[in-house]
Amino acid sequence: MSEHNFWSTAAEIARAYARRDLSPVELVAQVLERAEHLQPHLNFLVLIDREGALDAARASEERWRRREPLSPFDGVPTSIKDTTPLKGWPTRYGSRATDDTPAAEDAAISGRIRAAGMPIIGKSTTPEFGWKALTDSPLQGTTRSPWDPGHSPGGSSGGASSMTASGVCPFNHGNDGGGSIRIPAAHTGLVGLKPSFGRIPQYPADSPFADVISQGVLARSVLDTAMVLNLTAGPDPRDWRSLPAEGCDYTIGLDGGVRGWRIGLSLDFGHVEADPEVRVLVETAARRFEALGAHVDDVGPLIEPLQKDFAPLWSGSFGVRLRQIPTQLHSKLDPGFRALAEQGLAVTLADYARAYEAKSRLARDMALWHQTYDLLLAPVTPTAAPPVETLYNSEAFSRWTKGAPYTLPFNLTGQPAASMPAGLTASGLPVGLQIVGPARADHRVLQAMRAYESALGWTWPQPKVLESLGRLSA
Repeated sequence: MSEHNFWSTAAEIARAYARRDLSPVELVAQVLERAEHLQPHLNFLVLIDREGALDAARASEERWRRREPLSPFDGVPTSIKDTTPLKGWPTRYGSRATDDTPAAEDAAISGRIRAAGMPIIGKSTTPEFGWKALTDSPLQGTTRSPWDPGHSPGGSSGGASSMTASGVCPFNHGNDGGGSIRIPAAHTGLVGLKPSFGRIPQYPADSPFADVISQGVLARSVLDTAMVLNLTAGPDPRDWRSLPAEGCDYTIGLDGGVRGWRIGLSLDFGHVEADPEVRVLVETAARRFEALGAHVDDVGPLIEPLQKDFAPLWSGSFGVRLRQIPTQLHSKLDPGFRALAEQGLAVTLADYARAYEAKSRLARDMALWHQTYDLLLAPVTPTAAPPVETLYNSEAFSRWTKGAPYTLPFNLTGQPAASMPAGLTASGLPVGLQIVGPARADHRVLQAMRAYESALGWTWPQPKVLESLGRLSA
């Protein structure tokens, strides 16, 4: 198999399957070999299921031979983040306080990926209970970026971003409760859509963050992202929050452009201090929309600082998680997670209620703002990918000022939001442009993503990644 296939999009792979120019068994075997080769260097997988993935590939190959694929992506390999149940496999959440008990059933998204015929090569790494926007954990150790192994691929879907950006699979599953798809996508130059809350069912909904989490994938193309949404969106009776089916194909109208759209740009929301390089790259990226025929306005201050209203929601929810862990296992926890969760034990019901009132106000304010603007553009993060040794939620790298100040608002409001590559810093690390749409307007965000992608000309493999991976293989 040629090196090109490692960097092909899922749509390209599917067309090759249909022409019988490529074998699912051959591709999956080569992807597994690549994953096993890079795993010691980048540490992006918790589990690898070689036999299960090859069995699924053989079944896919037979379906393609009969011209009866289960979906357009039948036989396209992917992975599931290890915060998400996959029947027969443990769900460890990056924690030594969990065990190897196999999941009794699939999560909604895991089941839909299986039903589409996609071989699942393994489960990807996450920080403990997905608590931070970096990916290291007591259970698995440190996950690294293929752009520069000294830097984090972001989090909490960092295993997924590291794999996708290193050519292991064309896309990998992630989820986003505060930026956990968009942040790693920004740090590794990927396409990362957080769909509208409820667009993809959240089952099981046993996380204390269940009403802010969206499921999705980290990909290398907008078309792949839209096609995966076709396969995974839609209601599930087990999730009362899931949205009704829109009855649409998200790829139709994808190339409709943004001419005449009114777009707002906020580089700081009025209070976030982004690195100068990030500001320049994001503003330059935003101006591409003017060349595409949109009207881009600098809208200035937009969202109040989040910490005062929403710190109780964050720490309190992890406090709930801590209460579920036997006391004798607390010493096994990530010290940063444990300290945060212990703070959450002091959060009162009144604190929690006030946070939910503020959440409702923010959603109202953004809905009113979108009466004027079709989209909002902003940075995804204030910095490029930090070094792997960064201490998250420390004085030097606070969640509220450095971690997720640009992304968290749109988990609280449930709006669709995406990261697209904005360019590289002088040190060669990617920066992300965030594209935010009105409530439930996933199709609008995807259309804007595609217009921007066509103008940007960002292609894979990226030379800096090839150079970095070459050093790992030397």
